[in-house]
Amino acid sequence: MLKIKHNILSAGLLSLVLVSFSAVAGKPVAISKGDGNNSLEIGLSVTVGEHKIMRNQDNSATVNPAFAKTSRPCPPFCIQPMQLRPGIETLGEQEIIHYAVMMSKGEKMPDGSEIMIIDSRTPDWVAKGTIPGAVNLPWTLLSERKGADPLSIAELMTTKFGAKEQNGLFYFDNAKTLVMFCNGMWCGQSPNNIKSLLKYGYPANKIKWYRGGMQNWENLGFNTVK
Repeated sequence: MLKIKHNILSAGLLSLVLVSFSAVAGKPVAISKGDGNNSLEIGLSVTVGEHKIMRNQDNSATVNPAFAKTSRPCPPFCIQPMQLRPGIETLGEQEIIHYAVMMSKGEKMPDGSEIMIIDSRTPDWVAKGTIPGAVNLPWTLLSERKGADPLSIAELMTTKFGAKEQNGLFYFDNAKTLVMFCNGMWCGQSPNNIKSLLKYGYPANKIKWYRGGMQNWENLGFNTVK
């Protein structure tokens, strides 16, 4: 009798383990399937430099608690418009992944410009994780009201973004295409960076904006890197 009970108990435990494993493993979580139009067929993962971009494969995963809050005070956490400024392209996840892959392969835009993906957040946020391939240039570095001086801003424009300075004027013929993001549609850090760039004459067609930012990136289960 004890042996029978032991066998039943073992079978039950095995069943429970299998059910739990099935709930965790579940079905594959691809990035996109593609529909033959504007949608890209990416599959399970894509390589960006030394990293891969992919989504969490655990079908029971839930959103990162850091991005679970729904009601951040406005101001400063006010909802951004879909089109930040005329001429600036607003991106979704497929598009920013596309630019990340292009950048990692050294591919250029149709106008011949290089691509740079910029996390505009302050370092305390970036330390929690960012999009693979992004570099951190906090919005404060382009903000005079936050202490950035004209010389340091000019250095950023020329050494990081590829602009040319002559007689106090910037020329952007060979400047990079900048793909910018921050914490999401409630975040003002990348919008502030973009507004500063436009103020200094950076062409709107060389600026792309991932409005969803880390909020959407985390909600969709994408991996991040430190």
